[in-house]
Order: sequence, then structure tokens, then C-alpha cells
Amino acid sequence: MYIATLLCNPAKPCIDPALVESLRNAWGGGAALWLAPDVAAEFDLESLPENQWQVWEDLQGLGVDLVLQPAHNRRKKMLLADMDSTMIEQECIDELAEEAGVGTRVKEITARAMNGELDFDGALTERVGLLKDLPESVISEVLDNRITLMPGGRQLLATMKADGAYAALVSGGFTAFTARIAAELGFDENRANTLLVADGKLTGEAGRPILGREAKVEALEQITAKLSISEEDVIAVGDGANDLGMLLRAGAGVALHAKPSVAAQCEIRINHGDLTALLYIQGYARDQFKG
Repeated sequence: MYIATLLCNPAKPCIDPALVESLRNAWGGGAALWLAPDVAAEFDLESLPENQWQVWEDLQGLGVDLVLQPAHNRRKKMLLADMDSTMIEQECIDELAEEAGVGTRVKEITARAMNGELDFDGALTERVGLLKDLPESVISEVLDNRITLMPGGRQLLATMKADGAYAALVSGGFTAFTARIAAELGFDENRANTLLVADGKLTGEAGRPILGREAKVEALEQITAKLSISEEDVIAVGDGANDLGMLLRAGAGVALHAKPSVAAQCEIRINHGDLTALLYIQGYARDQFKG
């Protein structure tokens, strides 16, 4: 048995009940269940339709995301999340670079690295090098003035944790940022790279080893072993090439507003919804949300 979920941006409700009924009838699905009026609905299916991705493409033009997944074990016991452009709306290193006057150069490298065009470790080393001599105090200024949380993040964490789930933030960014974001949203732990500082200024180097794609997979392996759960019990979310390892290993790997080359490799692609999409695809209704 499978579940088909249709959802959109909660700030712009746009799902017409007639659309849901039309698709349900075309695919021979069960009765539609509305998780949130005009925002999210689901119905069950006995098998995956052959035209799944063609329909997905058509719905994208209407501002609607479509997710098809096995009905079994939908509600996960662990959240494994990327930070930059996932739990927050920015890339921290790009914001630091703006303060250092090298924003354009660093943003270009970041975009190419997240799209899988550059080696992550080398790209991070190059970008951090461009931040040399930036005052450490700028980190707090960026956090206070430039960083905003991705919509739906508070509800995602509060709802899953109220249901007993464990939450880990794993970032190719920096601990100076993940520590604050993790504390603000309620993550149980966070892992990231370290910006080295001397005499109150960034040295232009990151601590070793660099936490990249493989380190995120290791976090998945280590934390599931610690919790005595399986990788199938995990929902992972990210947007960049360095997230692909964990996205493809987790029971549910969600490409959230992801780079095209990343989304193309994932079965769950959210381009319109916010982080509450991760709750809807687990079968939570809007009136069950916490936070």
C-alpha cells in the first residue's frame, strides 16, 4: 500500500478539492483525507502509477508538490537535518562573506559546491580562506541581523519531539551557527565545522577534519546505532550535493527547495511547501502540530 500526498505553500493555499478528487479517481485511490484545508491532502493507493513523475511535473506548474511513498512506517523516530538553506533561509558563509566584502566570489563558489560541481572540502577551504582577519564578533552580528529561520521549522521540531522523535542538526557550515539554531529550535544535538580564531579574528582556516557529505552519512549511522533504531526510521532533509548521501540512505530523504541535480536523485521533492511538508508526508494533520 502507498500514500499519495499533495501539498503546497501554507502561506499560499492553492489545492482545489476538485484536483484531489480528479487525481484520486484517475489513479483508483482511496477516499481523500484533508490534513489541512486547501494546503495538504492524501489518499492511499494499491500500487505506484506509471505516470507518477509526469503528474508531478504537471502539478509543479500549479504550485503543488506530490509525494508518493510506502504507507508502512511513515511516521519517523528521528529527524536528520541540514542547516543552511534548509532550517535557515540563508547560507551562513555567504552572509559572513558579505561582511568581509567578498560576497560575490563566495556565493559563486557556494552555489557550485551545493550543485555538486566542486569538491566540497576544497570549496569550503577556499571560501573560509577568503574570510581571513574578519573579526569574530561579526558572527554574532550575522546571526542577529542576517539569519532567518525557514518557515515551519518550529512546528516540525516541536511536533516530532512531542511524539518522541530525536532531532539532529548536521551541517557543512559552522558550529558558531549550528549551536544557536539547534538551541533555538530544540535539536537534541548538532554537528558542524569549526571556524578557527586567533586574537579575536578568523584565521582563514577551518578545523580538521572537514564535515562534508561522508560525515553526514556517518552521523546517520552513529546516531541510529546509539538510539537502536534503523535508518528506515529516519527522515532526512537537505538541499545540497553534500546532503545526498544521507538523503539516499534515510527511510525518507526530502530534497527541500533543492538544487536541480540533487532533487533529480531523490524520490521526495518539496519545491513549494515549507518545513511543515515533512509533517504532512508523515501523516500529521494541521491540528496535530505543536509549536
